[in-house]
Amino acid sequence: MKNTIITGASGFVGQNLSVYLKEKGFLISPLSLRKDNWENNIAADAQAIIHLAGKAHDTKNTSAANEYFEVNTELTKKLFDIFLSSDIKDFIYFSSVKAVADTVEGVLTEDVIPNPQTPYGQSKHKAEEYLLSKQLPEGKRLFIIRPCMIHGPGNKGNLNLLFSVVKKGIPYPLAAYENKRSFLSIDNLCFAVEQILSRPIASGVYQFADDEALSTNDLITLIGNSLSKKISLWKIPKGIINGMAKVGDLAKLPLNSERLKKLTENYVVSNYSITNAIGKPFPVSAKEGLIKTFNSFK
Repeated sequence: MKNTIITGASGFVGQNLSVYLKEKGFLISPLSLRKDNWENNIAADAQAIIHLAGKAHDTKNTSAANEYFEVNTELTKKLFDIFLSSDIKDFIYFSSVKAVADTVEGVLTEDVIPNPQTPYGQSKHKAEEYLLSKQLPEGKRLFIIRPCMIHGPGNKGNLNLLFSVVKKGIPYPLAAYENKRSFLSIDNLCFAVEQILSRPIASGVYQFADDEALSTNDLITLIGNSLSKKISLWKIPKGIINGMAKVGDLAKLPLNSERLKKLTENYVVSNYSITNAIGKPFPVSAKEGLIKTFNSFK
């Protein structure tokens, strides 16, 4: 039985990944980095560390920049140093596509020149830089995972907000924005991590995303199908919507510039490197995964 340490095991991804790996025969050792002397609680017989713990991107922009670097950068560096001097074989660090690009032209690949614009993305990038700067001892592997927007049953976020709007019968007012963006089903994330742990996949940086990119209008249609409800797509001029989002920034309304960007931007992420390394596509299609998520919101 492979003992695997997971930081951030109580979060959405951590809970789902723990259950999935246990079903595959792994022993899971949660590690809380919030506790004093957490270094003393690292399982001596562990074969892998999956580092999920971190400060998430605050869409309300109320967090101080230094908070991101203290958690996402410095804690990661400390944990990685312990890994390097231990007998643990694998280190899987969950970074983010935002560590390299806040906006995407075309399709994002792993060889993009990093240019993060937010403290969140910058703190993740700094952690990546540190990990990649270290010489790996023989027999050890390092994986830097850059997931795009993760979703699944039980996850609250922008998809839940979108679902609530459609469920109430409110017409979707952002249909004028023709976009394509990538999502990541929690099922595909768990599958890919288990494959990394179980197979001789080479160390490296890997993006995680579903195989197909969808538009927000596609999402609205899928939500309508999930609810068996007729939907209305309104193409309100973009200038009006952008103005409303700026008002939302000041008045702390549900629609602000950050959420508008998430709902309407183009952000297509390639998953070729990881699916090529695994040797097969992800098991859940983008639409199947999203419908499963939407059904859980009912």
